[in-house]
Amino acid sequence: MSVSTTATEALQEDGPAAEVRRTPWWANQRIGLLILVVLLSALFGVLRPAFFNQQLVIFPLLRDVAMFTVVGLAQLCVLSIGHMNLAVGRMAAFSMMITGISYDLWHFTLYSGLLVGLVAGTAIGALAGWVIARTGVNSFVVTLALDFLLLGLIPLVYTALTDNAAFVTKPPGMRELRNYSLADICIGNVCGSPAIPQLAVFAVVAMAVVGWIFARTRLGRELLMTGSSVRAAELSGIPTARRVIVAHAMSGCLAALAGFMLAVSTGSIKATIGEEFMLPSFLGPILGGTLLAGGFVSIWGTLLGTALTTVIRKGLDLLGVGLESLNIYLGLILLLALSTDRVRTVLSERQSVVPTRRRPRAPEGDR
Repeated sequence: MSVSTTATEALQEDGPAAEVRRTPWWANQRIGLLILVVLLSALFGVLRPAFFNQQLVIFPLLRDVAMFTVVGLAQLCVLSIGHMNLAVGRMAAFSMMITGISYDLWHFTLYSGLLVGLVAGTAIGALAGWVIARTGVNSFVVTLALDFLLLGLIPLVYTALTDNAAFVTKPPGMRELRNYSLADICIGNVCGSPAIPQLAVFAVVAMAVVGWIFARTRLGRELLMTGSSVRAAELSGIPTARRVIVAHAMSGCLAALAGFMLAVSTGSIKATIGEEFMLPSFLGPILGGTLLAGGFVSIWGTLLGTALTTVIRKGLDLLGVGLESLNIYLGLILLLALSTDRVRTVLSERQSVVPTRRRPRAPEGDR
C-alpha cells in the first residue's frame, strides 16, 4: 500500500475530508492594494484637485513610484531567500559614485556609465552574499556592517575627487531623460502619455526581468526553495551558497539601477544618494505580499505596495501635512492596510477549506 493511500485513508477514518476551494477575489492582496490606491487617489483628488495635475503632480509621482519599485525589487531578491539587505541605499550610492567617476574622469556616455554602475552594484552585492555564504553570519549583521563601511568610504572618495562632494559632469541625455515623458516618443502619429515619465521604462524592464527569473527559470525556483527551507534545498541538490551570492548580486544590481534613476531625477550625483531607500525597500514588497521568511515573492504586489505608500505621501503633502505629522499619518494608514490584509487572509483561509461528508470505508476485500 502506498504512503499517499495510507495518508488519505487515515484522514477519511479520523475526521471529515477537506474540500479546498479557490481563494475568493476579495481576499487577493493585490486587488486590495489596487482598490486602496484608487480610493485614496480619488479622495486626495476631491480634497485637492491639483492632485490630478499631470505636470506638477502625476509626472513626478509616477517617477517616484518607478524608482521606489526598483528599490523594492532590490530588497525582494534577498527576501526571496529569507535574507535582508540593510545596505541597499549605500549600494546605490557606491554604484553612483563609480558612475560619477566614469562621467567626470573617463567621459563615458550616459548609458555606458549606467552599465559601469550596474556592474559595480552587482559586485558589491555579490561580495555581501559571498561573506554571508562563507561565514554563515546573518545577513542583517553583514549588510549592516557593509552599510557602515560604505558610509565612511564614499565621502572620502568624493572629498578626494570633487570640490563640492558631487560629480558635476552631466553626460548628454541626462536632462532629457529627467524631463521627457512618453509623449516625446512617437511612432508615426501615435505618441505616449505626457503623464508617464521615460524613467518608468526602467522600472517596467526591471519588473519584467525579475518576474521572468522567479516565474520561468530554474534559478528563480531554486532561490524560492532556498528561502522556504535551506536544509530541504540542500538535500535536493541546490547549491544554496551560490544562490545566496546570486540573490545579493541581483539586489546590488537593482539598487544601482534605482540609484541611477534617483541621480537622473535630481540631476546630481552626490554622496547622499540612496539615504531614503531603506524604508521603501521593505514597505513595497511586504505590503505586496512578499514573505519576510522567504519562499514567496510578488512582483506586481511590490509595484502596488510602492504605489500605495507614494500616493499617501504625495497626497498628505498636498494637504499641507508637516513632515512629522506626515510620517505619523503614513504609519497609521500603513498599519491599517496591514491589519486589513491580515483580516482578509484569515477570513479567506476559513472559507477556503470546507468540511465534507465522510466517505464510508471500503470493505477489506475491496482494498
